[in-house]
Amino acid sequence: MEKDELTGRILGVAFRVHTVLGPGLLESVYEIALAHELRKAGLLVATQVEMPVVYDGIRLDLAFRADMIVESTVILELKSVEALAPVHSKQLLNYLRLSGLKTGLLINFNTISLKDQLIRLSN
Repeated sequence: MEKDELTGRILGVAFRVHTVLGPGLLESVYEIALAHELRKAGLLVATQVEMPVVYDGIRLDLAFRADMIVESTVILELKSVEALAPVHSKQLLNYLRLSGLKTGLLINFNTISLKDQLIRLSN
């Protein structure tokens, strides 16, 4: 499956979850629902994936956790905040760098329109 097709499928599922649940819930609720729906759609989903950091030759385990990695290709960073801040994009860029993956989606579910709080990043 091509990356654009995959991200399109992921976003379609995310829009469906947002339509059903609406804004205002905890991030963890959206994560569980989204992972469930992505799996129902036949996609491979890993949640809370460790992103270790190596500093001065020391591996810092559990330094970060990516919310989801879909099909071992796309990192999803989920938020449920008033508004996305620049630090959220930087966080996703760091996950892309640490994982070696090229594509990430930053999705804020705490909004009336999911389209307004969605960022696609490529490393």
